[in-house]
Amino acid sequence: MPVKTAACKLRVNEESAAALAETMGRVNAACNRISQLAWQSKTFRTYDLHNAVYHDIRAEFQLPAQLTVRAIAKVADSYAMDRSMQHVFGTRGAIRYDSRCFTLKNLSSVSLTTVRGRREFVMAHGGKQRAMLAAGTTGQATLVFRDGNYYLHIALKTEPPPPASTEGGVLGVDLGIVELATDSEGKAYSGEMVKTIRCRVKKIRAALQRKGTKSATRHLKTIRRRQSRFVHDVNHCISKALVGTATLRKKALALEDLRGIRERANSLNRAMRWLMGNWAFADLRAKIEYKAAEAGIPVVLVDPRNTSRTCSKCGHCEKANRKSQSHFKCLQCSFEIGADFNAALNIEARAALSGSLSSQPESLRNRDSQGLGTSHAALAAVVS
Repeated sequence: MPVKTAACKLRVNEESAAALAETMGRVNAACNRISQLAWQSKTFRTYDLHNAVYHDIRAEFQLPAQLTVRAIAKVADSYAMDRSMQHVFGTRGAIRYDSRCFTLKNLSSVSLTTVRGRREFVMAHGGKQRAMLAAGTTGQATLVFRDGNYYLHIALKTEPPPPASTEGGVLGVDLGIVELATDSEGKAYSGEMVKTIRCRVKKIRAALQRKGTKSATRHLKTIRRRQSRFVHDVNHCISKALVGTATLRKKALALEDLRGIRERANSLNRAMRWLMGNWAFADLRAKIEYKAAEAGIPVVLVDPRNTSRTCSKCGHCEKANRKSQSHFKCLQCSFEIGADFNAALNIEARAALSGSLSSQPESLRNRDSQGLGTSHAALAAVVS
């Protein structure tokens, strides 16, 4: 069942804000103590950790029972992802609430357990959030402190849409830096404006960091928030357009599995590493995936290796095929095409042959007749 998240700002007065601040501080202090004990004893599973520390932690930090349970779960969840070092939690770290300590009263108010007892908060949200709350089944919620305000991120389970038709085949999508995304129909979403803004912000931030005054620090925070909003807006626009194209063409979406992209970028020069590390590829992919899920469009992840070096026409793979960042010319068959467009065609081909889709798309069988594409022999070479 798909899960959406409604981010709702909480209206607080001085007293309720103090209750939330104390709750977050005490819960995260408990998390640090639990983390220390877990690391020392190498006890990381939720069940074992609960049995080992629950009574001591509750007594030491004077926490309500369910907040103690949530603190233990938070520590166990963090160690489930990484056990290479002891974890430390910030004073304002997010707190996850479940149905025992969080109740949605109606579409505009919520009751939360705090260290000062149960408190009710009015949510300051718009029509979009109210519609989401009305349509979904409430699951968990996460209390977040951001930019001086408290937000409740409410997870909502929704009924999955009927699967959309994919009789049109697969739409391959190549994610990049110069072109943020290029699909296998040749549509590119330019990143030139994004690159310009990032470079300008980098210079401003460097100047403010050198200055080091309180005013400069405040300005840095403002720039960070502005850049974050810009990144999210661009990713929303691109993901919406890609899912719209897939829906219109009745195609599935295929993306590269870019986990570990920053580690693989260590061999690049410093400027390219900064560009790759300064864009939210994971955020763009997440937005594509959840928008596709809402539309009933399947998303296939493929191995990204050599998609930019392999000829989408004959299947020949060689580093020298990539003449430049933007241009591809096959040394074997002399096929010339935009490098990102070529990669998107290879992603499409790999997804079609991955077995993730129930049937072979007819569009791939017809691509050669259009002079753009990938023969059956070339498809086999791409994934060999």
